[in-house]
Amino acid sequence: MSSIIQLLPDHVANQIAAGEVVQRPASVVKELIENAVDAGATNIKLVVKDAGKTLIQVVDNGKGMSVTDARMCFERHATSKIKNADDLFKLHTKGFRGEALASIAAIAHVELKTKQKQDELGTHLVLEGSTIQSQEVAVLPEGTSFLVKNLFYNIPARRKFLKSDTIEFRHIIDEFERVALAHPEIGFTLIHNSSEIFNLPISNLRQRIVSIFGGKMNEKLVPVAEETEIVGIIGFITKPEYAKKNKPEQFFFINNRYVRNSYLHHAVISSYEGLLKDGAQPSYFIFLNVPADSIDINIHPTKTEVKFDEEQSLYAILRSTIKHSLGQFSVSNYLDFERDPMMDIPVDLTKQKAIKPSIEVDPNFNPFKGNSFLNGDEEVYIPVFPGSPKVSSSFNPFENEPKVRTNEKDFVNKSASKNEGSNQTSFKK
Repeated sequence: MSSIIQLLPDHVANQIAAGEVVQRPASVVKELIENAVDAGATNIKLVVKDAGKTLIQVVDNGKGMSVTDARMCFERHATSKIKNADDLFKLHTKGFRGEALASIAAIAHVELKTKQKQDELGTHLVLEGSTIQSQEVAVLPEGTSFLVKNLFYNIPARRKFLKSDTIEFRHIIDEFERVALAHPEIGFTLIHNSSEIFNLPISNLRQRIVSIFGGKMNEKLVPVAEETEIVGIIGFITKPEYAKKNKPEQFFFINNRYVRNSYLHHAVISSYEGLLKDGAQPSYFIFLNVPADSIDINIHPTKTEVKFDEEQSLYAILRSTIKHSLGQFSVSNYLDFERDPMMDIPVDLTKQKAIKPSIEVDPNFNPFKGNSFLNGDEEVYIPVFPGSPKVSSSFNPFENEPKVRTNEKDFVNKSASKNEGSNQTSFKK
């Protein structure tokens, strides 16, 4: 029997790989934007037409590529991120497999323009179905521009299964938001069919969340922060009263990479125990920073699922951190409903130091140095304190009182007589 196993042609292998990496236009957007982030860009512009079916363009001001790198980036498994298998567990970048650009070029028309800062001229490449059609030297600004047209042009069956423009554009927005949230230090712009959808300037995390999801989100946010040896946690959660039943905004980022994790999601929901209505869930934007060698992100083609070395510890830390934030910012239930505002420290006094009161003592003061009066045979003193009214020397407070004095001897005799009489009465009875 003749052999039946044979090697696939490169263009077929690329199309098969593209089926794993490029599922829809949003997959192309994700890969190109993440490459721009890895290139050190501070400004990224995304232009889309017909929900990405006709055109997807990503322009950045990153470090660009040399002529050799511009050609090599379209080869399968060509990457600058890893050199050996151990590097897979020390990743701090977005893309690393080297499959994305090769897969995109296999199923679309691609145009690349790139230039490095130190070069006077840049490189302009045109590809169709993984084949380089032209390569030219061009005058270009610093950075890189990827233009992807006619996605799935050579796989019509795949193009037929794409959803409506509304659904596909929703997926593009989801990928755009995830990268934009992870990098508030980068400015992002999204244009769809010549209409500007997002224009996000460089900002902090809270401002980026508000810029994407609207100004009303600001009053809903509660900050979350914790630092341990296992994990560093920062981000925001929403107050219980703003929990929603229909698709709340929920984002987990591990080392600035968007991930899905049902176990950690349960930790967040359980921390709201007793605070949520039935079926309602809070929104959250939580960033976990863990050692790169303690996670495995190479378990899913889209790299949105991870495995943790200490998953139970992460669960406990995350849950307690969120419960602490809910209590610290007076979101959880408490008993002090009738708080007296008079007990609050004025704002202008919170930063002032306490002033130690001064004490003055008169060493010559004698409380018994004053007027004295006779009450029978006793001499009584009236103390004179500082500030008290002066008493006339002729004044005697006991002058008009009856002078009644009981002699101790008389008292004893009378008591004895009384007892004697009572005893006689008892005896006669």
